[in-house]
Amino acid sequence: MPDMPVFPPLSDADWPALADGMQDGFAGRLNVYRTMAYNPALLKAWAPLRQHVVLDNALGAQLSEVAILRTGVRLGSSYEWGQHVVRARACGMDDARIGSIRGRAEGMAPQDATIARAVDELFDQKRLSPAIQAALVDMVGTAGLFDVIATVGFYSTLGYILNSCDTPLDEDIAAELDARPLAGEPDPADRKGARS
Repeated sequence: MPDMPVFPPLSDADWPALADGMQDGFAGRLNVYRTMAYNPALLKAWAPLRQHVVLDNALGAQLSEVAILRTGVRLGSSYEWGQHVVRARACGMDDARIGSIRGRAEGMAPQDATIARAVDELFDQKRLSPAIQAALVDMVGTAGLFDVIATVGFYSTLGYILNSCDTPLDEDIAAELDARPLAGEPDPADRKGARS
């Protein structure tokens, strides 16, 4: 069996000329984008979609984090989970709410459960049922329904990159999670060896 290629996050010294200047913005702040930089054309094309999905979506910060966290759970991406535990805390979500996103929808707050069910349907059925579509439109509008779908697709692509490349969790996020672990999370020493 051939050796697997290794794609560690690119350093500034190895940054590709085609993505020049991007390391000073969002792309340089996270290991996932430093890994994506192996394909600088993809990274450049990714930027405007990232602006909408991450910052300008119709879901609002907290429901967006619910969708991202549930997507990370479904992908088995410890990187996405860790990054977004920290981001969810930063936008005002408490640890009990964050932790509930790993479990059954019945154990979540009603809005979170609707988002989680939508994520699960997209993974399991590859489409949203009429009932979930109606619930989403009622809760976040038509734009929000499409933003849920886009968020799952966007973060699935990132999760596939992270899992395929074993991208390590960013040091600042790992340090924050070591200092303030989420209840029920693996011991920090165990997490360091986990797939990203």
